Amino acid sequence: MTQKNPREFVQGGLDLLVLSALADGPKYGYLIQKRIREATDHGVPLQAGTLYPLLHRMEAEKLIRARWDDSTSRQRKWYELTAAGRRHLTRQAQDWVRLTDLIRDLLTPVLEPKPGV
Repeated sequence: MTQKNPREFVQGGLDLLVLSALADGPKYGYLIQKRIREATDHGVPLQAGTLYPLLHRMEAEKLIRARWDDSTSRQRKWYELTAAGRRHLTRQAQDWVRLTDLIRDLLTPVLEPKPGV
């Protein structure tokens, strides 16, 4: 797995959420927040003050690209995955699946104790 410390683990989780929200097509900031909020049943309230620095960093890392569009009533910055971003998302998703499998295995005895134990 590529996560090295707890801070990177949390950062990687937020990156995974944002990149996943963009996996099905371009979105502007509010739509990214809405997609994450709905997908997590309101469990991850990703605030704009957290989201936009992530987007700017991911754009600098060429994981996403941005374009301005003013075809609606106001100008909005739309974000979309790059090929590198899609590859990064796939690797990160695989890491997280492996990690959650390991944690589930460790928690099974706690959550499903054997009778008499």
